[in-house]
Amino acid sequence: MSQQISGNNIPLSEVYWSLVNKADKKFSKISDLPFYERTRYENYFFKVFKVYTQLWKFQQENRQKLVEAGLKRWEIGEIASRIAQLYYGHYMRTSDAGYLSESYVFYEAILTREYFKEGLFQDLNIANKQLRFLARFLMVCLVLGRREMVHQLVDQFKRLIDECKRTFQETDFKEWKVVAQDIVRFLKSDTAFMNTRPLRYSLVLDPNLDAGTPRASRSLRLTDAILSSYYSNEVKYSELTLDSFRMLQCLEWEPSGSLYQSTGAKMGLNAPVGVARINSQSMNDPTLPPNPRKAVLYRPSITHFLAVLATICEELPSHGILLLYLSASGKNGQISSSPLSARSATNVEENILRDFESHTITQERDPSLQITPSGQSLRQISEDAVSTPCGLSFGSHGLTGSSYIYPSDLVPFTRKPLFIIIDSDSSTVFKNICGAEKGEPAALLLSPSHTPPLISADFSRQPSGSLFTIFLTSPVQAFCLLSGISASDMETDIFTKAEKLLSSFMNEWASTLATSDTLHPVWSQILKDPFLRRLLLRFIFCRAVLALYTPVFNNKQNQPECFPSLPESLVPTAPAVQSAVLLMANVFGATSKFTLPQDITMLESF
Repeated sequence: MSQQISGNNIPLSEVYWSLVNKADKKFSKISDLPFYERTRYENYFFKVFKVYTQLWKFQQENRQKLVEAGLKRWEIGEIASRIAQLYYGHYMRTSDAGYLSESYVFYEAILTREYFKEGLFQDLNIANKQLRFLARFLMVCLVLGRREMVHQLVDQFKRLIDECKRTFQETDFKEWKVVAQDIVRFLKSDTAFMNTRPLRYSLVLDPNLDAGTPRASRSLRLTDAILSSYYSNEVKYSELTLDSFRMLQCLEWEPSGSLYQSTGAKMGLNAPVGVARINSQSMNDPTLPPNPRKAVLYRPSITHFLAVLATICEELPSHGILLLYLSASGKNGQISSSPLSARSATNVEENILRDFESHTITQERDPSLQITPSGQSLRQISEDAVSTPCGLSFGSHGLTGSSYIYPSDLVPFTRKPLFIIIDSDSSTVFKNICGAEKGEPAALLLSPSHTPPLISADFSRQPSGSLFTIFLTSPVQAFCLLSGISASDMETDIFTKAEKLLSSFMNEWASTLATSDTLHPVWSQILKDPFLRRLLLRFIFCRAVLALYTPVFNNKQNQPECFPSLPESLVPTAPAVQSAVLLMANVFGATSKFTLPQDITMLESF
């Protein structure tokens, strides 16, 4: 007979399963909450988390009695996995790295305690739970930067799939094979130079970038960002594409010490959920400000995208600015040019690794009739999309406006400060936003409309994703890729020297911007924000490199643009900027790949 709770006749097992049922229902509800209902999500998260805390403590305090009543180890692992999912999902909505670390703690404890090992090859359901757990743990490790653990999990994941295919019917694991292929493809695409330095903003490795006191009436801080990319066969893992992953990392702080070294991990699953949350603060660097809150949208419908954009703009604080990063082609169903992207896109893994943000609403928007400086109305630009790429294609349902994001879609939201990055072959059409704003001048960084050819002989090793995005997130790596320099040929001290050299130039450019009398207020007001300032300085470097790159020298289609314009002292033809490119090329022995003025003779001083 089951053990009973003291003072009543309710068996412990019934109380436990009642809590499990209650927690499952609340978990399902929070999974269904769309991203744009942020306030509702915040309130509900703590309610569902309270239930899981109660459930976890109850099974800990009564573990032996519950096991005697029939509780299985995989059922304990399932609860721990749900808690880890809650932590990760909350991190994705808040960008609070503490929640990401907590998710790692729980997943690591599940791994070491092998909760799903018993009956793994006798029960197909348990085998799927183990694979699902490994796939989710992989995502957490990938975002957290635990690359050694990532590779360990990938090996274990692939071995388990092979063993399951021999034990069960092979057809039951076709979708898991696709998931394994995706993570392998993702890691191959992101391998080059990945161990040289983190993409996150590091106070140890990144330049000081002291912009001084810019001449601006106000200073804005990056408080929110929307990151989204769409290509029919882009490199991704679950619902995180390679381009979005790089931008996600680029907009976070790197702890000054070792990356999230977990003292709380020793507690594992022995501590109540609330206790683990408190002790895990030691994983984070308390000297750093909070990360900007980010919404990573995977292939959103246009109505969903606009709903998220509207909500974030509505919640934007008075001192805040929203970064909008969109990477997509202007051609419907555009195939990515990556050599690693030959396989057609598939949605099967999304049935396994469903993210919290995959929801849509059905609202329609009216295009703005605002007349741009070029004399075209933004409505006219939108209507011309069928014949000419005048927007970003975020769908594959024919050449219709329902799957395109146009400049006119963004104009109504310029009532709030926007920092817009468009990475697309139709990026130039978005310059029509400049001058059509509804109250706040927008800052725009636009990619080249054509990608310059990469001249590396080992073409198969070129990474997927956008070169422009790589320049914004890892400029030295991008310089090497453009110059045909592979990671295997790179000496660490040379790469470090190049990083320091670029940092010194970026510091000089930051000072130039801060003291310029001609700097547009749009740029002045963001100079004190470290993330936006770093993006702007990297853009200056990218523009100069592509302008002087010999295969596309003086080809405007291969050069990025920014609006409003930057001071003449930092355009690609400026001696200070050209010198930076020349010196970087000299460090890597790649001066022959760039067309540079003959009168720049600064090499001797380095």
